[in-house]
Amino acid sequence: MNQIEDIAITDPKRVRILDGAMKVFLAYGFSRTTMDDIARAADMSRPALYLLFKNKTDIFRAIAMMVLSRSVEAAKMALAGDGAFTERMMRAIDEAFISMMSAVVASPHGAELVDMKSSLGDLVGCWRGGLVEHIAAAIESEAARNGVDLAAKGLSTQLLADMLLDGLEGMKARISDPDRQRQAAAALIRVIDLTLKAG
Repeated sequence: MNQIEDIAITDPKRVRILDGAMKVFLAYGFSRTTMDDIARAADMSRPALYLLFKNKTDIFRAIAMMVLSRSVEAAKMALAGDGAFTERMMRAIDEAFISMMSAVVASPHGAELVDMKSSLGDLVGCWRGGLVEHIAAAIESEAARNGVDLAAKGLSTQLLADMLLDGLEGMKARISDPDRQRQAAAALIRVIDLTLKAG
C-alpha cells in the first residue's frame, strides 16, 4: 500500500484548517498568505493554529498530502468501477489528474502554487507511485482478459503505466485547457488499449 493512500485526515479541526488554508492560498498565493489569514479562514486563533501546524509550509504540505491522497483514491475507485477499459481509465485520469488541478490552475495564483511542486517531491513521488500501481493493475487485468502476453511484445504493465503518466505530464506542460487535456489523454489511453488487444 502506498503511503499517500494511508493518509486519512479525520480530525475536524485539521480539516477545517486545511480547507480554509486552501481557499486563502488560492485567493492570495502562498507567499502573501500569513498564518493570521489561515487562522481567520479556519475561524480559530493563531495560537490554536500553531498547536497543530508549525508554519504555513507545514500546512501547504498537509493540503498537498490530502489532495494527492484523494486523487489516488479517486483513480482506484474509477479503475475498479464498471465500463470498458478505456472509459474506466479515462475516468481515473480525469478525476486524479485533470480535474484535480483545474481549481488550482484557474486561480490567480495557480502558477505560484504549481511551481511549489518541487518542494513536494517526496509526496509527488508517492502520489505517482500510487497511480502507477493502480493503473498497472488495471492494464494487467485487461491484458489477461484479452489473452495478451505483454512480455512477448517487449512491454510490461509498469512500462505502460509509466508511459501513460509521462505522456500526461508532457501534455499538461503543453496544453492548459482541461477539455483539450481530456482529448489528449483519451488518445493516449486509446494507444494503450490497442496494445492490449490480441493479435
